[in-house]
Amino acid sequence: MRAYRSICLCALAAVLCGAATLSANDGIPAAAWKRPLGKPLENAGSKKPAITDKHIDDGYWQGAPVGGFGAGTFSRTYRGDFARWHVKAGVHKYESVPSDQFGVYEKAEGGDSVAAMLYAGKLDGAPLPTYPVGEGDYASLYPKSWYDYRWDKLPVRLTLEQFSPILPNNYKESSYPVAVYYWHAQNRSAKRVTVSVMFSWANMVGWFHDPGRNFANANNLSNVNRFQSAPIQYDGKPAKMSGIVLDRSRIGDVQVEGDGQFVIASLDSPRTQVSYMTSMAAYAGVQSAWAPFAATGKLPNSDVAWASSGEPLSAAIAVTFTLEPGEKLTVPMVLSWDLPIVEFGGGRKWLRHYTDFFGTSGTHAWQIAKEGLEHGQEWSNAIDAWQKPVVEDESKPLWYRGALFNELYYIADGGTFWARPVGAEKSTPPVFSYMECFDYPFYDTLDVRFYGSMPLIKWWPEIDKQAIREFADTVPQDLTQKSLVEWETQQNRKLVFRTRKAKGAVPHDLGNPLEDPAFYINQYNWQDSNRWKDLNTKFVLMVYRDFVLTGGKDTSFLKYTWPAVRESLAYLHQFDHDGGGIPMNEGFPDQTYDVWSARGQMAYCGGLWLAAVRSAEEIAKKLGDTKAAEEYHALFEKSQKTYIAKLWNGHYFRYDTDSQYREDIHADQLAGQWYGNLLGLGDLVPREMRLSALHKIFDNNVMKFANGEMGAVNGMNPDGTLIDDKDNEQVQEVWGGTTYGLAAEMLSEGLREEAFRTAWGVYHTTYETKGYWFRTPEAWDITGHFRASMYMRPGAIWAMEMMPPAK
Repeated sequence: MRAYRSICLCALAAVLCGAATLSANDGIPAAAWKRPLGKPLENAGSKKPAITDKHIDDGYWQGAPVGGFGAGTFSRTYRGDFARWHVKAGVHKYESVPSDQFGVYEKAEGGDSVAAMLYAGKLDGAPLPTYPVGEGDYASLYPKSWYDYRWDKLPVRLTLEQFSPILPNNYKESSYPVAVYYWHAQNRSAKRVTVSVMFSWANMVGWFHDPGRNFANANNLSNVNRFQSAPIQYDGKPAKMSGIVLDRSRIGDVQVEGDGQFVIASLDSPRTQVSYMTSMAAYAGVQSAWAPFAATGKLPNSDVAWASSGEPLSAAIAVTFTLEPGEKLTVPMVLSWDLPIVEFGGGRKWLRHYTDFFGTSGTHAWQIAKEGLEHGQEWSNAIDAWQKPVVEDESKPLWYRGALFNELYYIADGGTFWARPVGAEKSTPPVFSYMECFDYPFYDTLDVRFYGSMPLIKWWPEIDKQAIREFADTVPQDLTQKSLVEWETQQNRKLVFRTRKAKGAVPHDLGNPLEDPAFYINQYNWQDSNRWKDLNTKFVLMVYRDFVLTGGKDTSFLKYTWPAVRESLAYLHQFDHDGGGIPMNEGFPDQTYDVWSARGQMAYCGGLWLAAVRSAEEIAKKLGDTKAAEEYHALFEKSQKTYIAKLWNGHYFRYDTDSQYREDIHADQLAGQWYGNLLGLGDLVPREMRLSALHKIFDNNVMKFANGEMGAVNGMNPDGTLIDDKDNEQVQEVWGGTTYGLAAEMLSEGLREEAFRTAWGVYHTTYETKGYWFRTPEAWDITGHFRASMYMRPGAIWAMEMMPPAK
């Protein structure tokens, strides 16, 4: 072991254990990621200059999303504006909406009042007082986040806690389109203080029907708002719910995407009084509500309503309460929406999963909001109980415990749809799918979900198993339509075509939102994925993963997928051109590194093959197929000998046998053994070889790249220098998701300090230096330029939590 490594590892304690902490008195877990409200970031990362302008770079003004799985999501940034909208499935919109705001009014007895919009920025077109930058903190431990307002001009300290009911092993409430906002107020003064919080919202019905990245095509025709009040049960006592329904005039039920309702509401009680303005012109809405609110802390209870002839509308509510010196009070608000229909480019209509519980008419936003008010505390307690054993496990770094939950955001926020086609029987399992990313908009990209779906099998296993069944159903399909292969066409300067999906090939994806996802699969055409060498093996490994990690008893799941496992391995085995047992790479990028060519036997794909064949052997044993088990055992032994003989160089496994990259140190070379350790498959290669390779990777790909502060670079020269290849951007990139997978493999081999140092580089870049929070990219280089923000693969961090202890 080199001396500098021991020096670095001795210094790791401060790095690994360091993370932002908040006082326990705030009610915010110490593991929550924190940033001063509205504080700009210096030297933030940005998209790679070579990437087309179509790629997304919204900057670091981001925050954790709210919204249930498949219900649509949106985010309020850490400066306080609502700006990111993933409400139409598969579509990313980023535009700050001035009408969507929180405001505060406070007046101490005998003193002057103070009022401000709770936005630490400048409101365009609305010269209103805003909140000072840095006077408090934003914190997040998804699905919760907090805005801790600590401005000395406000005698009552306010902490806003927000969440949606994303709950483990929950397939009902986790789909709800609702956000709960708890205002925790504490009077720090020696005087009685009157407090009021205002919540304004635009009528956004008709804003989420088109694929544009902003609201230029919003349809406001016939939108109408109305005040509503009704009795509820709150904290076990009778109370009243009051709020605004933001609706549309229509005949009958909702028929088109984007139509439906929003509701903003709060609690009317002896302690809290709700006032309101039902209808305002949207972009002047906050300003028109501001004068009465800033003067008295109340709105004029105006219920004037009209149907819009095209002008945008907004509404506002305010909740007023009084606190004695030292007194505390929690005041709830809710925001709900009922937009039941999802429609993709192919025209097929789907009903979101939450409609199973609220109906399909698109007129139940009030009922959904009522659920949020009545059950919000129950949901909050359930989230805390779920997170508690993880975030309080002091044997692991604090930053890591926070990152685990914050990286869960993408399961809800990744263009996710959880729905059933209109007209389908209720017994038809709903489709749950989320995208690789918005720049590469493919649903359930298989080579990526191999990494990124770890939290699904950990916390929502039935969702993941259903997705694997759907992939199994695709294996025998033969889609003969031809499409252009873009990479080879560019390389060869002539048209090259591929079959949409070959029989026996596992598809790259389950479709694109511009077509007909889940029905029209394998839309990816950068490469010919029918000839990829990692898709079929990853499918087999995820089948066995989902069986093992859900208790190892669901043989019906194995029986359902077994024919596809057999067919997919037989299809891939045809590429064993030299009889050594291992499918050979063919000199183009035929695996997840899709601009990084490989030829001959490849450590990455070959290792996945070894793991998949071993998995097939174990599946055969579980199903009593002795003959198949013997066949796969013999194939494994033959392939293992070839793999070691061809690729082991005495220190690590070479990238491949025959390409220009053959001696490169590939950070992901042990991906097969990673899954092998996770699933108890035993030694795919001898342990001493694995340890040697991992030390080589850590010394070079981690510590010799950006001083170990950015994760593991994909490739390094054997002498530890960066590979200079202008035609291959991926060799010079760090991939956050594969780095987390590497760290998980290190943990399983007993290299704990190396594992957490490796993973910390991804955390450090994402949450501390480059501003990638809640948009974790697929890749970045040493300059901080990134590619493909809001990416699925970093969910692999949960593999670190799932690995069995090292022997």
